[in-house]
Amino acid sequence: METLGKIFGSDSKVKIMRLFLFNPGKVFEVADVAKRADSSREATKRELAVLKNAGMIKNKIFVRVATSKVLKGKIRLAKKKVIGWFLNERFTYMKELQNLLINTILVREEDLVDRLAQAGRIKYIVVSGMFLKQWDSRVDLLVVGDRLKSRVLESAIRKIESEVGREIQYAALEVPDFKYRVTMHDRLVRDVFDFPHTVLLDKLGLKIER
Repeated sequence: METLGKIFGSDSKVKIMRLFLFNPGKVFEVADVAKRADSSREATKRELAVLKNAGMIKNKIFVRVATSKVLKGKIRLAKKKVIGWFLNERFTYMKELQNLLINTILVREEDLVDRLAQAGRIKYIVVSGMFLKQWDSRVDLLVVGDRLKSRVLESAIRKIESEVGREIQYAALEVPDFKYRVTMHDRLVRDVFDFPHTVLLDKLGLKIER
């Protein structure tokens, strides 16, 4: 991310570009982009303007319907015109950007292990799916450990999601539960090990047959 940030001018720009590249056809409001890219609203507006001027994204006005509760439990629908941003799929350098920002290493393996280390006594980490360019996989990341801290783990994963521009499908299991699922040939385990995957950390010494 640091190198790409230097090339494109900022890490925020890289995150936002990846968000649109991974979500063609989807329209985002500024607040959505800022949240997904873990960027300030001001920085997000600035980067969106730059990308629009470059022709990579477009904007349009659309109607968003919001619901709110009023007296006596009644629901009120309110329509509001907002500006949405979306990928220009006819952008001249689309393939080049995809090769540079998507078809490369999204997160270095050692960095991923380090980021998850604070979420408990981590014993086993496996990546599959998006980390191996398998976009239709049911599971991208499996984390196994003792005394897992769900909030810490979720926070770390949300941070990684902001960098790669795509939601991570992950599973977190305590060691006894994981071992039991392995012996039972559990569906979740099979969704990982029956398909291309890479073991990044193994402190359990398990041999799982495909």
